[in-house]
Amino acid sequence: MSEEITLVWFRQDLRVTDNPALREASSRGKILPIYILDDDNAGEERMGAASRVWLHFSLKDLTRSLNNNLQVFNGNAEKIILKLVKKHHVSKVVWNRCYEPWRIKRDKKIKSKLEELSIEVESFNGSLLWEPWTIKNKQDKPYKVFTPFYRKGCLKAPSPRKPLRKPSSMRCVSEDNSLKSIDGLSLLPQSLDWHKGMCEHWEISQQGAKSYLDDFLDDGINDYKEGRNFPAKNNVSRLSPYLHFGLISPHQVWHAAQSQSVAHKVEKQVDIFCSELGWREFSYQLLFYNPELSKKNLQTKFNQFPWSKSKKNLHAWQKGLTGCPIVDAGMRELWQTGYMHNRVRMIVGSFLVKNLMLHWRDGAAWFWDCLFDADMANNNASWQWVAGCGADAAPYFRIFNPVTQGEKFDEAGEYVRRYVPELKSLPNKYIHKPWDAPKEVLSESNIKLGKDYPNIIVDLKESRQDALNAFSSLKEESK
Repeated sequence: MSEEITLVWFRQDLRVTDNPALREASSRGKILPIYILDDDNAGEERMGAASRVWLHFSLKDLTRSLNNNLQVFNGNAEKIILKLVKKHHVSKVVWNRCYEPWRIKRDKKIKSKLEELSIEVESFNGSLLWEPWTIKNKQDKPYKVFTPFYRKGCLKAPSPRKPLRKPSSMRCVSEDNSLKSIDGLSLLPQSLDWHKGMCEHWEISQQGAKSYLDDFLDDGINDYKEGRNFPAKNNVSRLSPYLHFGLISPHQVWHAAQSQSVAHKVEKQVDIFCSELGWREFSYQLLFYNPELSKKNLQTKFNQFPWSKSKKNLHAWQKGLTGCPIVDAGMRELWQTGYMHNRVRMIVGSFLVKNLMLHWRDGAAWFWDCLFDADMANNNASWQWVAGCGADAAPYFRIFNPVTQGEKFDEAGEYVRRYVPELKSLPNKYIHKPWDAPKEVLSESNIKLGKDYPNIIVDLKESRQDALNAFSSLKEESK
């Protein structure tokens, strides 16, 4: 009698440790590990350019962990899985759940088709600490505000499970060398070397994820509450792309942080850090109950907002040429590294939707294409938050002043000088507002505004008032 084969469908869980689906499959006998680039079903939600770069190297790392036995495919997941099940006489198919609306719809259809063929199907939670539908308020409804969601919901629910060990045995059905198949997905840009510079800032692997976590817990966590606000400091974990693609699980991060809390008496710092994991959970709950999060304002009165359609201003923002140093530094960090510090994300987001009055979806689309950690839930929930139209959003009238923010969180201009070297010789007094620098100071710094560095494209005070006036004119839509 031939040994049973279980198909393991890797998705946003590109790791072998703490992988519930892989562990279940390995316990049954031989496994058929696969990855499918399913742009057919993703449609408009297909991964952006930076995500594809990260995926390329993540898949290469994963297949090395599977002794080059990962099989990689490009196309419609339903057709591919049904074909593989028949070809290999698969008795069970397993995967870890994803929560994007298009994936949920597709996965339900695939599960139904497999069950019609009497193929056992089982899915697991490998990506979230708490499933979105398990955290409800006293009225048995999803929370709309983060703090009670996390403090009264998540922290009162059963604790996140402990991470699972790597399977002791992974006997794979072997076929072609998957390294060639990964290259065949054409995930890397064909005409640009842009990704090469980006990748120099990262070790895109499961070990890289562990190293980032270890380094952060050894050093960065100690002053996390305050230090995380300063973009030039090393007090953030930079784990977001690893979490999105599942090179590390939130369970691994959560329990490692909790262990650090007890061992090194940094309870308050760890509590704040874990609440950031809570924000990730909150974003996924918002997406689960609001499947059109990427298209529709959660607060309907913003449907009437008079957004600008200035392509010139949008391009200046995208390229880090707005003439506002902290904004330009953030946008250039994004382009050069595939990442942006969270404090700066809020600053550049506020500048786009409030000073330039460009639609938050314009910002979300650019981040989707340029961020390594581009995530449908977090990206859109965060943009709606900063725009003031989301759940538990920052009030629209809370407009980040980029000069004040720069002077407070990058006082010495270290972050700005790193990414806007044109201003490196400018005194600290003017590093965040070069337009205020006297001519002789600009001359001594070899800067001619409008030539060496752009004039600011919008008056901060006037644009703030214009945004407030536009907001005050909005009325709630009748439902």
